[in-house]
Amino acid sequence: MKRVIAGIAATTVTVSVATAPVQAASADPVTALKSQFVAGEGVKFTDVATLVEFTGNTSFLKRTGSFQFGKTGIVASDVNAKRTSDDPEMPSSFPGMLARPERTIRIGTTSYYSGGAWAPSKGKTWIKHPHGMNAGFSGWYGQLVNIAEPATLKALITKGKRTGRTYAGTISFGALEKVSPWLRDAGLTGLSSGDKAAVLRFRLTLGSDQLPQRLVTVYPGSTHISAAVAEDRRVSIETHYTGWGSRVSVKAPAASEVENMGKREPSDRGGGRG
Repeated sequence: MKRVIAGIAATTVTVSVATAPVQAASADPVTALKSQFVAGEGVKFTDVATLVEFTGNTSFLKRTGSFQFGKTGIVASDVNAKRTSDDPEMPSSFPGMLARPERTIRIGTTSYYSGGAWAPSKGKTWIKHPHGMNAGFSGWYGQLVNIAEPATLKALITKGKRTGRTYAGTISFGALEKVSPWLRDAGLTGLSSGDKAAVLRFRLTLGSDQLPQRLVTVYPGSTHISAAVAEDRRVSIETHYTGWGSRVSVKAPAASEVENMGKREPSDRGGGRG
């Protein structure tokens, strides 16, 4: 009997030791994210951008999309954007940019745009843009923080104060730009010095699996929307992530439907807004 008890005890210790690293790993959000990097799998998201004012809030943009992963991270994305307001506080260019729903497919660093303000030649549906914007014109107005990037996720959980499964805090766009290819490719040009100095507030909530579930970011409207937007107005973007580990397949449009445009220099090679 003593031998049996001793054997059970030894087995219990062995199992406990063996499972400890797994439990420790699952408690780390960055490790949990990297575990999702399986070829052909990914995550879906929905985000809503809102102009926050003293007199009330106005939703002006809704996007749905997906990220496809490879072994090292995001390898492709598909983003659909739709303008939901003609608020006069928005810059005059915004309604024109998204007068029609816009879709952006990105494979590696090559983007394909359709709809919106894009006007390909007759018989073509898409415009191909090497080193293109990650989500067309909606990229600068939608969620600028991409928590599917390990370095970006790490920056948020490092800067944020943790309460349960929620991290809340502030971070500058300049700090994010250093670690986030998604932010660097949000617009046609890189961030200006003023943009880099701007600070955003964030609130990131994780699921029980330690994977991002909800992200809310808030930043000055004058910085990323328009200098004409009063200082007391803010932009708030709420993003929900679903279907971690689901099958995601993003494919480039048929070559016969694509028109090429000039090559854009990668933003990390120079340039800037303003």
